[in-house]
Amino acid sequence: MGKTLAMRDAAPADAEFILGLRIDARKSRYLSAVSGRLPDQQAWLERYQHGSGEAYFVIESLAGHPLGTVRLYDAQGPSFCWGSWILVDGCPSGAAVESALMVYAYALDTLGFTAAHFQVQRGNESVRAFHERFGAVLNETDEHEYRFTLSLEAIRASMRRYARFLPGPLMVEGLQ
Repeated sequence: MGKTLAMRDAAPADAEFILGLRIDARKSRYLSAVSGRLPDQQAWLERYQHGSGEAYFVIESLAGHPLGTVRLYDAQGPSFCWGSWILVDGCPSGAAVESALMVYAYALDTLGFTAAHFQVQRGNESVRAFHERFGAVLNETDEHEYRFTLSLEAIRASMRRYARFLPGPLMVEGLQ
């Protein structure tokens, strides 16, 4: 739990909310395509719940209103990847920073990772700039995407820089 947000494990009951985000042309422009069918989203979430090697969260207000999603996946030794990060329109100010900090706190302090890697699609300049403000280093690029890494030192520095967005150590309830 953060200062104004919470993350909870995504479940099949969240399929309609998640699908609504994933089929929104503007929000999903830089994400992998989905079928757009509710039964497919429900089936994906059911498979996820039975051990997919990743973590998929619904980001909520502290009052329990769903505000977005984020996913941690592709563990490579001490590094994790994260994405599928979508927030609804009208989120509270600071929701992007707070949810990113929650991802990093969970990945480092609960799961034990010491670095992150991720891709940003070309054209998604606001997300690219966001990650660069967190200290992400561009390692590779091609005609489709930018590939970044983020060191433990850079993550910890960002967590200190943006500490006002989290109340203290991240509280994790019922997640492993």
